[in-house]
Amino acid sequence: MSEKVQKSEHEWQQQLTPEQYRVTREKGTERPFTGDYQVSDEQGIYHCVCCGAPLFENEHKFDAGCGWPSFDRPLADASIEEHLDTSHGMRRIEVTCRRCDSHLGHVFPDGPQDTTGLRYCINSVSLDFHPGE
Repeated sequence: MSEKVQKSEHEWQQQLTPEQYRVTREKGTERPFTGDYQVSDEQGIYHCVCCGAPLFENEHKFDAGCGWPSFDRPLADASIEEHLDTSHGMRRIEVTCRRCDSHLGHVFPDGPQDTTGLRYCINSVSLDFHPGE
């Protein structure tokens, strides 16, 4: 994994759209069923919209019916970090990009039981899809 990407909040705001900034830097959530990648089936790799790190591949994407892109595993364990999130009166596991600490979404233990049993529920706006990779 490459070195940590560190930028000022101003630099992030200049690079990202307001919605990307809200989700990735302020730990927001996009509205369900609105993201570009929620129903995409094209093969390729999903990268972090903030730093370009490869995070997930379409091969491990599935339709969880939750309104966000869902994957049963990251591209590599070293590409993400998981943190306990107790915000909003809930107890869940936040998923962030290891390279730039961007908020990606959350992981839940209700994924496909025939694979990992995990559901990485990821905000589309936190991703940049590279088809054919």
